[in-house]
Amino acid sequence: MADRDDDMPLGEKLSIDPTREVDELFDELTTLLKNPDVVGALSERGINASLALLAVDGTRAYLAGDKAQAADDLRTVAEEIEGRLKFGNDPPSA
Repeated sequence: MADRDDDMPLGEKLSIDPTREVDELFDELTTLLKNPDVVGALSERGINASLALLAVDGTRAYLAGDKAQAADDLRTVAEEIEGRLKFGNDPPSA
């Protein structure tokens, strides 16, 4: 019988907590969405970087279990996008 690489007792459930990895991913995405070159490229396509950042915040809140904050942030994003489409303030995406 081969030696085990960990100290987990046999039969114990393995639990995975991806919190750190998810936080790092959202930190990178936030940094990217604040980069002036990225903001410019998104703007050319009719994408509002501030709304994208709020969507990131809402998704991050949801994944952290803060559903009320997530609902508020994502509702705001949806309302803003719908309003811009309705009033023609947002050019169609390519």
